[in-house]
Amino acid sequence: MSIFSKLFGKKTNETVGDVEDFSLLTRVYFQSVIAVNLGITNINFVPDVATFKRLFKVPTQGGKLGLGEKSRSRKMLMQDYGLSESFFKEIDSSIRKNCKNQNQVQSYLALFQGFSNDLMMLMGNLMQWKFRMPGFFKKALYAMTEKTVHDIVTKKVWKKDDVHKTATAVRTYKERLGFSEQWMTEYVYHIIVLAKKESRKKKNED
Repeated sequence: MSIFSKLFGKKTNETVGDVEDFSLLTRVYFQSVIAVNLGITNINFVPDVATFKRLFKVPTQGGKLGLGEKSRSRKMLMQDYGLSESFFKEIDSSIRKNCKNQNQVQSYLALFQGFSNDLMMLMGNLMQWKFRMPGFFKKALYAMTEKTVHDIVTKKVWKKDDVHKTATAVRTYKERLGFSEQWMTEYVYHIIVLAKKESRKKKNED
């Protein structure tokens, strides 16, 4: 069920949410790991965790903020979206590497947001027509996503200046955050699939 449908008390036949729901759950996991690792007690410091906690009435486990939310959001992302164990292990590793104290948290989250925005913008620019492939070609779409991510990470020269500039920025983000090509592919692929479902649903409604 869509998190926001649940929030507003609407019934839906959808088994999973939309891109916004996926992004929120991902942010909840990031912020939960940060809260647990750094022993954060002020829930206002992790606003998405606060929203998630209230919405799903997640109890505080072991007196530690983020522990229950981390487990719950991880379970939802794995069950509803099919994310792998390695997806979460890389997030955990990235946060341990980059968030050693609370002063580094906001800059880290801003760094990830910039990485996500530039990566998705670049993927949209490079894949274009491939986004319009029928939904049942999932394996082909995943393979194309994987190849495009590999090109972004390894290709040094691009014909268009804006593409070259953004690809360079994404590689810099990747190195600082410590994410692998596999993680990037899994992250992007799920957003693409959800965006395609949203687009198809909107067309049907129109």
